[in-house]
Amino acid sequence: MPKYVIEREIPGAGNLSDEELQGISQTSCNVLNDLGPQIQWVQSQVTDDKIYCTYIAPNEEMIRKHAEQGGFPANKVSEVRSVIDPTTAEVS
Repeated sequence: MPKYVIEREIPGAGNLSDEELQGISQTSCNVLNDLGPQIQWVQSQVTDDKIYCTYIAPNEEMIRKHAEQGGFPANKVSEVRSVIDPTTAEVS
């Protein structure tokens, strides 16, 4: 199933409290439960003014549906084409 990175523009995201981040996470999980097992949240990174989320889903439409139902922005949705890390540089 495809993996996506979602860029969410949220001014002041880096200043959100632990309780606010927990609330956002709970809302996301509730929407995911409603949408069913085809869409999965993998991880999110919070920066100063954006949150970057990684999801597994059958298509971009489902990612956008999650964002709409959760009240989250989905300013840019990009399908992951490859994943690399330091081990990619190793010669076999």
